[in-house]
Amino acid sequence: MKAWQHFNTITKHKLIVMRYCFEVGLFYQGLTHDLSKYSPCEFLVGCRYYQGDQSPNNAERIAKGYSAAWLHHKGRNKHHYEYWIDYSLDKNKILAGAKMPTRYVVEMFMDRIAASKTYQGGAYTDLSPLRYFESGKARELLHPETAELLEKLLRMFAKRGKEYTFYYIRRYLMPLARREEIKTFFGRLTDQS
Repeated sequence: MKAWQHFNTITKHKLIVMRYCFEVGLFYQGLTHDLSKYSPCEFLVGCRYYQGDQSPNNAERIAKGYSAAWLHHKGRNKHHYEYWIDYSLDKNKILAGAKMPTRYVVEMFMDRIAASKTYQGGAYTDLSPLRYFESGKARELLHPETAELLEKLLRMFAKRGKEYTFYYIRRYLMPLARREEIKTFFGRLTDQS
């Protein structure tokens, strides 16, 4: 069991995401990001399967054929696109990603930067989060608009850097996120009447 190492890894990751979320105005999300990783069902798995250079959930998945910690985590954290997967109404697809609210796409973007920094250490560059996205299968399950926004942010970050990308998020995406919240709030009010 590598409890101290795992605690340090997840805390380092969380603090990077928190700082970045604060920089763009996502204060609540910054504070609450990945808190479920400290719950016993996720933390103990992390201690048991800790490797230091990748998520312990991958090692649990290899050992058991699934990751109970990941299933718990993705079901409680809206910044993971897997949280938004539902049955598809398209007869040609079984599952489909719902469009994610902008605020969670931004948090997912921050999460990918922090994960790359945490696990790659000195090998990290601003291109790392984009390369990770391109090498994975997330695009297949993401809603097309969500995938487009995430990739746009990752490419902007790789090409223009943190300061420019965070400015873009504060200036253009945070007002959009606030409008989405207002629309959702009033939509719930009209649904109740």
